[in-house]
Amino acid sequence: MTYDTLVHNGIVLTVNPDFDIFSPGFVGIRNSRIAALGPAAVGAARPQAAVCIDARGGIIMPGLVNTHTHLPMTLFRGLADDLPLEKWLHDHIFPAERQHISPATVGWGARLACAEMLLSGTTTCCDGYFLENQVAAAVADSGMRAVLGQGIIDFAAPGVPDPKDNITAARDFLAHCRSRSPLISPAVFCHSPYTCSAETLRAAKALAAEFGALFQIHAAETRQECDESRARHGVSPIAYLDGLGLLTPGTLLVHCVWADERDIARIAAGGAAISHNPQSNMKLASGIAPVPEFLAAGITVGLGTDGCASNNDLDLFHEMDTAAKLHKVRSGDPTACAARTVIEMATIRGAEAIGLGAVSGSLELGKAADITVLATDAPHLVPIYHPASHLVYTARGDDVREVFVAGRHLVANGRLQSLDVGEIRREVTAIARKIRPSTGS
Repeated sequence: MTYDTLVHNGIVLTVNPDFDIFSPGFVGIRNSRIAALGPAAVGAARPQAAVCIDARGGIIMPGLVNTHTHLPMTLFRGLADDLPLEKWLHDHIFPAERQHISPATVGWGARLACAEMLLSGTTTCCDGYFLENQVAAAVADSGMRAVLGQGIIDFAAPGVPDPKDNITAARDFLAHCRSRSPLISPAVFCHSPYTCSAETLRAAKALAAEFGALFQIHAAETRQECDESRARHGVSPIAYLDGLGLLTPGTLLVHCVWADERDIARIAAGGAAISHNPQSNMKLASGIAPVPEFLAAGITVGLGTDGCASNNDLDLFHEMDTAAKLHKVRSGDPTACAARTVIEMATIRGAEAIGLGAVSGSLELGKAADITVLATDAPHLVPIYHPASHLVYTARGDDVREVFVAGRHLVANGRLQSLDVGEIRREVTAIARKIRPSTGS
């Protein structure tokens, strides 16, 4: 049997249900899918392939899945740091968006994000922003797999100056987005329970259900949000969303920092999933989400970086390391969020959380060939006793050498093949010069 591409001579970390590891092992790709994988038999001839990629003893793993991004916000990386979320959002980010977000700037910001993610091993992202058609064009150019949510908010927003048109704009996006790329799934992104009315929330969820699309929403991110929800609605943000019928399969709750036992029970009973964004939550001092409790309740939890305005990078290896350590400190339990658990959150559980678990997130026969290969010869990666531990506690995004999405070789020997990084850098730098004078920074 001949493969289109053979990735061999590496440690294959499958993240399948048994978490099988083949060392050394190989993965064979044919017609964009994984056609074979397993251990390399001693003395056996190498399988035939049109292209052979030697992993050189590195780690061959599923591409990472970033379950929460705002891709164009790379434009605001470092713009307003060290501020509380409400001040950061209302005094800096919202004004910057009103003045500087346009179809052209959104496209360049999204391209920069895609380049950063691919070069650091992320093959799939779940995005929510405005002017999402332009985001979709950028993602399609990059070759990434993505779930892209058109933003909905009850205020004037980029591309939707009249909030009465927010559902109509989202419907148009859902109806036409798939033509951009077969790797793109359209979605609906409601900003939050405090920026969208109950009527808007219900209409957006109904629209997502009509199209079989993911419904995304920030929820229970800060203590202030929870206090205001109780003052206004008499219940927590999670209980409020539950009362609107939104905590169902196909809903992705982002952050959920301030979820108590009753909220966790509601989420588990309803079947919604959660995107955990530890670095963003830490930077904005939002708090620490009760992730071990989510997992114990059977809730599907994926990892996300959030946007670059509040993280400030899109490296999921950093996010894995943070997630594992943060929850050990919070719980006082060194076994909390073990390496295997965190890797699953960054791969298969993330894929499941955004509706792509049958497609990607693990190396299994018939799944899409979304694959990341890390070099392991740098001093900080020597020696290797446990590859899963290495990925969480030692590896960095710049250790990535090869990336495939649907079998397409998008990063080869550490170089991005689908986008011109130099051009993107020049365009974004020019945009930043216009943003800086208007912010006084």
